[in-house]
Amino acid sequence: QVQLVESGGGLVQAGGSLRLSCAASGLTFSDNIMAWFRQAAGKEREFVAGISRSGASVYYADSVKGRFTISRENVKNTVFLQMNNLKPEDTAVYYCAAREGTIIIARASEYAYWGQGTQVTVSS
Repeated sequence: QVQLVESGGGLVQAGGSLRLSCAASGLTFSDNIMAWFRQAAGKEREFVAGISRSGASVYYADSVKGRFTISRENVKNTVFLQMNNLKPEDTAVYYCAAREGTIIIARASEYAYWGQGTQVTVSS
């Protein structure tokens, strides 16, 4: 079955950096759009970043543009999220998601596969 396993979360001070990884198995990785979402306590899940199947196209939420970078290594079935200049409002559980297709979509309901999430906490 499809498995997405996130890692790399943790506690960091404001202004610091973290790099999240998501290892995928059970699917043809290069056939899938990959994305990162996050969910803060008491809030809805929100789109953070998405990347096309080849990695040539990326799309970011305005709140993270210029600070976060999404990338993928298809030979390793892995997608990454480099997070720099972290802010307390970035605190959330971060989820990796996958969908078959050619278009990066920011709606969580469009993604068929999800990881279990990794906690990111940014202290002020």
